[in-house]
Amino acid sequence: MPIYKKVNRNFFITWTPEMAYVLGFFAADGYITVNKRGGQFWCIQITDKELLENIKKVIKADHKISIRLPKKSSESILYRLQIGSIEMCDDLRKLGFSERKTKSLVVPNIPNKYFSSFVRGYFDGDGNVWSGFIHKDRKNSTLTIQVVFTSCSCDFLDKIREGLQMFNIERGILRQGKKKKGNYYRLTYSVLNSLKLYDFMYNDIGTSMLFLKRKKDVFEKYKKLRS
Repeated sequence: MPIYKKVNRNFFITWTPEMAYVLGFFAADGYITVNKRGGQFWCIQITDKELLENIKKVIKADHKISIRLPKKSSESILYRLQIGSIEMCDDLRKLGFSERKTKSLVVPNIPNKYFSSFVRGYFDGDGNVWSGFIHKDRKNSTLTIQVVFTSCSCDFLDKIREGLQMFNIERGILRQGKKKKGNYYRLTYSVLNSLKLYDFMYNDIGTSMLFLKRKKDVFEKYKKLRS
């Protein structure tokens, strides 16, 4: 008889802060795959092993995290969590995530109280925060901070922008960029709304470990330098 690894197969059924975060992260760095035998898997592959371990804990999985060693010195080690579950894959599809989600990515109908967790999850996957000094050639340089969300789906980022406007996080600038592997879009926030995003994403995390410390630290370093 086949041995089935333990996992909370109802994880994507009921909205919780943890479910919303994992769903946001999956929107950025996850995918669904179906093998030749009809087996269905959902996977997350990232460079941050500690965060993947925390995701594994909240879905109550005992699956092993596999390691993909870099082929080039410029690349990082990748860690992958792969869950085999037709039920969970079907739940993800019902939420709007298909096998080829890159350009058809959607924002699920998320209850308002969990939207911050979803945004934090997506930010940890396909977001970036930068802080530093600009106008260094002038007499007085300026300390600034900027948050950017990236996606191949313009509609997805536009929905994120609309959702954030409901929480008074405004003036997100949505622009198209280009890279060798195809087009992508960037949703950018400047200083005031970047700080609002910090409060929005992290104020209610409590004891949760579902966040990337290195990104959170950029906000906190900026706030200390500014004070």
